[in-house]
Amino acid sequence: MRVWLKRGADAVGAGLFATLLLVFLVQITARFGFNRPLPWTDELAVVLYVWVILWAAAFMVPSREHVAFDLVYQAMGPRTRRGMQFAGALLIGGLAAWALPGSWDYVRFMAREGTPVLGLPFSWVFLPFVGLLCALVVRSAWQLWRLLRGAPLEEAGLLEGHSS
Repeated sequence: MRVWLKRGADAVGAGLFATLLLVFLVQITARFGFNRPLPWTDELAVVLYVWVILWAAAFMVPSREHVAFDLVYQAMGPRTRRGMQFAGALLIGGLAAWALPGSWDYVRFMAREGTPVLGLPFSWVFLPFVGLLCALVVRSAWQLWRLLRGAPLEEAGLLEGHSS
């Protein structure tokens, strides 16, 4: 099931990126090939860019591949590293969970407004941010569970090791 979900998330991300590339090529062709810029391509490219970035951060890029400044972490012993991982997961997951209701409320509120050219509801534009927050909560809860169960740091942690 996990592999199937990962492949599905990757397929959606690839589809979003391919659509962004196609819209970008249409935009370039219309602007420089025919000297007739298309306003909808600018707007759709921006919306797709937001979706690609947030979708990838939430569902495609493993946590250990995100940028991390771990100089202090690497200098510590295993027990301190476990405590740092626990505190980090608690902080990230807690803040994401705290932000989730307000963010969802804002996304729902923005359904009444549309983008200037295409009229897409802004709720659709900002929806992947809610997905990112949900993914952060789930990832953090999973990491906390693994740490509490005594999993090795390479398996429980997100900063070191490359196990999947």
